[in-house]
Amino acid sequence: MDYRFIEIYRERVEHSLEIRGADFDLKAIDQIGEEKRRLQTEHDEKKAKLNALSSEIGKLVREKGNLGQSERLREETSKLKLEVQITLEKLARIEETLKDKLLYLPNVLHESVEEGKNSTKNALVRVWGEPKNPVPHPKNHDEIGQKLDILDFERASRVSGARFVFLKGWGARLERALINFMMDLHQERGYIEIIPPYLVNRSSMIGTGQLPKFAEEAFKIENPEFYLVPTAEVPVTNLYRDEILQESDLPMSFVAYSACFRREAGSYGRDTKGLIRQHQFNKVELVKFTRPHESYEALERLTLDAEEVLKRLELPYRVVSLCSGDIGFSAAKTYDLEVWLPGHGEYREISSCSNCEEFQARRAGIRFKPKGGGKPHFVHTLNGSGLAVGRTLIAILENGQRENGSVAIPSALSSYLGGAREIS
Repeated sequence: MDYRFIEIYRERVEHSLEIRGADFDLKAIDQIGEEKRRLQTEHDEKKAKLNALSSEIGKLVREKGNLGQSERLREETSKLKLEVQITLEKLARIEETLKDKLLYLPNVLHESVEEGKNSTKNALVRVWGEPKNPVPHPKNHDEIGQKLDILDFERASRVSGARFVFLKGWGARLERALINFMMDLHQERGYIEIIPPYLVNRSSMIGTGQLPKFAEEAFKIENPEFYLVPTAEVPVTNLYRDEILQESDLPMSFVAYSACFRREAGSYGRDTKGLIRQHQFNKVELVKFTRPHESYEALERLTLDAEEVLKRLELPYRVVSLCSGDIGFSAAKTYDLEVWLPGHGEYREISSCSNCEEFQARRAGIRFKPKGGGKPHFVHTLNGSGLAVGRTLIAILENGQRENGSVAIPSALSSYLGGAREIS
């Protein structure tokens, strides 16, 4: 975030940090900002004095004035040039320090975000479908999957470790069918299809807000330095990093499939069984680039596009607007889609749809040139899962389970599975 924004909208930034419950020291930033201003003033004064001396020397040379005085002024000029250079170096260091500190500052929340400490304060927006149990005593997806021999966690743990799985037979086919179904659906709804790189550089991770604050969540490769993508949001949002687009290019919408890799460093002890929280999982991601005044309308459309997947698969869900304490670092506003899971007896998140406004665009240097001329503006970026594939598979297994042990396949997927209507 630009420090000038903090100065101009101080109360708004402070309020956003307070209701987020964010641990960020604005006073430390102020001290760095004050030092930067002091050094800038010192540089400007010395530069002005240097220009005046140069002008005086030039005048003496033209008028063939006192050579001794001219030489004295040249010595003073040389000394002053060195001081200016030292001040410039100090200024560059303090600016870099300020930039590094500001990378830890979360996005400023949209005014419509309600205050709350955790997910219990999220606001219900709408509900679709009836959350019911398909059988009297619904089983969890991992039990269903292991009985059908389509999920193998035990062998995966020997091959890779905890929080990995082998998808076998119909499990693998169902996962692949879901990916193709989601990609086809979003492509039909106007998204440009992308399969991105799975390895990205540090600058890309900084651009979308994963680094430096959440370094412990990322899988990192050394020599050369790369990061395994935690979501396709990272490579796709950085598609136009350090570029200036034309206003006529906007809006742009992309749908990307990728495997995703997360350490889940802060989640030990939670969702240790099953597919809910894996180190590697598949996801279809939606990313939009818009003009600033269009981004909140785009957020509503993006959320509806993600919802359409659940509707086509006939999976009950609800939409909630995240409160201030539950919203992500880079987002100004977020809607979560939560699918009903009978085996868990609760709704669980299956997609987060966020408007990051210009937060990511500033970090990644993505701007557009207005049609009428003038200086470039930052685009607004949006992203959302469309959907998390593994969690969609969970929802199908738990909502489609039958008393005889088979699982009904949603009709929308049947054509992707050779006309099959059940897994048994």
